[in-house]
Amino acid sequence: MRLLTLAAAWLLVAIGLVGVFLPLLPTTPFIILAAALFARSSPRFEQWLLDHPRFGQPLIDWRREGAISSRAKIASVSLMAVSYVIVWFVGPPQIWLKLLVGAILVACAAFVLTRPGPRLQTTSDPEA
Repeated sequence: MRLLTLAAAWLLVAIGLVGVFLPLLPTTPFIILAAALFARSSPRFEQWLLDHPRFGQPLIDWRREGAISSRAKIASVSLMAVSYVIVWFVGPPQIWLKLLVGAILVACAAFVLTRPGPRLQTTSDPEA
């Protein structure tokens, strides 16, 4: 079971990395899921993700506070809007399907926008 979990985590990392280069594929959810699977299968690879210069801080913010940075929120909602415009003009001809996709994207955007932003980490050393 551990090997299956580890393989699934690496698959999610690969999909997330593809999302870095394809604007219509989100990266963050795949990396968050990969970190969760690594936590169950390989603490070494989990730590590798948490220490990663690009993915580490958003993962730590999400784990600590369920937080998403303002920059990530703007990028996420903007790409959802662009995706919907593409669906509207070149997607399926059924209007109900376009509206359903729109409703799903609005729900996803609402979720992203209602997450708190990460708090600034300050040292709370009373002697400083």
